[in-house]
Formats: sequence, structure tokens, C-alpha cells
Amino acid sequence: MKLNRRYFIGASIAMTAGLAAPLTRAAPNTPPALPPVPAQPKLAEPPALLQQALAALDRHGAQIALRDRLGIADFSEHSKEMRFHMVDIEAGKIDRSYLVSHGRGSDPANTGFVQRFSNRPGSNASSKGSFLTGDAYYGKHGRSRRLHGLEEQNDHAFARAIVIHGANYVDRDMAIDQGRIGRSLGCFAFEQSEIGEVLELLGPGRLLFAAG
Repeated sequence: MKLNRRYFIGASIAMTAGLAAPLTRAAPNTPPALPPVPAQPKLAEPPALLQQALAALDRHGAQIALRDRLGIADFSEHSKEMRFHMVDIEAGKIDRSYLVSHGRGSDPANTGFVQRFSNRPGSNASSKGSFLTGDAYYGKHGRSRRLHGLEEQNDHAFARAIVIHGANYVDRDMAIDQGRIGRSLGCFAFEQSEIGEVLELLGPGRLLFAAG
């Protein structure tokens, strides 16, 4: 299910809407009628993908030191979509969304859709599941951040050098002109203009959750 900001702000809109009802004019010598007490809105269930990410945060809580923010890669979406979401848990909202690549091995025909996941070294595929963000370093893609897979389906991430980095094949103009962005070797690659912000917001000790 696609995540969007409307889920997070819908409740506050519903609450303020109840306070905007006009008062009716009272008859002479009759105390004015009090406005009805607005009913407390029923919050919608969080999107399934967000529920999965929050469950993963609890499941791996002993290894994840910081629980104020997490990143979600929604690989069910096409690569031309802003499918990586930065969730501000304390504020209860999606803070920002970005383009993000998937691996060549996950999409051999270059369709823009993930066809499969793999944890196998040499597969050049994306892995899904829970990742712990590690240290930043400078490599062939510039400033990057290491990732540690926390589950059997991604526990070779560090050895495979699956990291967060910037790449010139992730670009909004490319997404429009070609209908898709480029593919990585399994890394989470972002636009060069956005990678500094991503690395700052998703610093060490946080959860990156990938699903599709």
C-alpha cells in the first residue's frame, strides 16, 4: 500500500472540522444552546507497510538505539515513484519522500519493477527486511553509509557492501524522460542532490525497512 502524508494529518483535520459548526440563534430569554461536543475521530489503521516497519522496530529494538525516525523503501512501487519514505515517529508523519534504486538482479529486464529479492553474494539484487544503519564513509560513490542486515533474508548485506549512496542514474528528469531510473548493484542509491540529506536524517543506529 502506498504511503502518503494524508494518513498522518487526517485525524487533526477531523477534530478541527467539528469546532467550526455555527451556533444557532437562541429565542429571547433563553440561554444560548451549547455547541455539541465533537466526537473523537476514529483513527484509521496505519497502512500495512508502516505497521510492518513499526513491528520490525519493536522486534529489533535491542539493536536499534534510535527510535525517533526510520526509513521505508516500498519496492512494490515503480522506480519512477518517490518510494522511499522518511518517517518521523515522534511527530507522527512522513517527513520526506525520495527516489531510490533497486538492484539489477531484482529487475533483469529493466522494467522499473522489482521482480525478486536475493541475499546471495554476486546476485546484484536488492534484499528486503530490516537493516541497521551503520557508519558513514567515503567510497567510490562519495559519502555513503553502511548497512547491517538484521534478518536471515538480508544478513549478508554488510559482506555484499549493500549501502546507502548517491548516484547519477537516480534522477527526476530521467524518471520523467525514460519512465524509470537506473538500477544499482543492490544498494539503496539516491539522487546526488538528496544524498546528503538522506545520510543526515538516517544516521547511524536507526532502522531502514525494505519491502515489496
